[in-house]
Amino acid sequence: MKKTLFLLLLFANLVTAQEEVVHSVYFEFDKFSLDEKQADDVVAFVKAIDTSRIESVQIYGYCDDRGKDAYNYKLSMNRANTIKAKLIEKGIKNIIIVTIEGKGRILIDDDIVDNLPEVRQKNRRVDVVMNFKPVPPKPIPGVYKDIKKDLIVGDRIYLEKILFDNGSSKLTAKSKLELERVARILHKYKNIEFEIQGHICCTPTFQREAIDKDTRKRMLSINRAESVYKYLIFKRIDKKRMTYKGYGNTRPLGNGPDQDRRVELVITKI
Repeated sequence: MKKTLFLLLLFANLVTAQEEVVHSVYFEFDKFSLDEKQADDVVAFVKAIDTSRIESVQIYGYCDDRGKDAYNYKLSMNRANTIKAKLIEKGIKNIIIVTIEGKGRILIDDDIVDNLPEVRQKNRRVDVVMNFKPVPPKPIPGVYKDIKKDLIVGDRIYLEKILFDNGSSKLTAKSKLELERVARILHKYKNIEFEIQGHICCTPTFQREAIDKDTRKRMLSINRAESVYKYLIFKRIDKKRMTYKGYGNTRPLGNGPDQDRRVELVITKI
């Protein structure tokens, strides 16, 4: 029991990194009621997750390969309804249970002869699929989404709308529109000097930089920073106010890959 609880809690801690969690409940042959241990496992599962983040729940019941189809469809639906009732009892709102379905029996390939009882036991189950709302990014001190007048040296402006195609350093049309807006603000605050920093995600730690498919050189974060630099010059921002540098994958924000794949402005002088 302690091992089961540990696994459930560990699984729940991974919810922040995943948007879907599947929990399976196994039944005895020809049964759809829960014994004490099964009920405890379901309760532990619900307690271990943040139910406020659940967006929807799907419940699917199954049977093993023995018996007639009509009987197994009914049995699998009864199993699904048993789990639904237990979830509602423990605080899962009925309105977010969007699917409840008995799938009937799971056929076994003819060549499966080893561990047949174990295979059948795993097929007598209900899968509970929890779909979660995205986790809001954690606020990071000194990191802002826009330029403002009370910035200090070291503050970072995360340009969340400056996007690039995968592996590319070319600015998209939407990114150019956003940079035009940024340039208007920079013209307003003419005293601000800054470094344009390019970052990447999702590369092995031993490879600090990624390959730019446009140049075929391992300079993707540098080239992205330079693309922003050149466009701001095009928008008449004095190049004496700016430098640019690529940092590869060495400075993750810790909020997931989308934010690590970024360009930001770091204030160097006010």
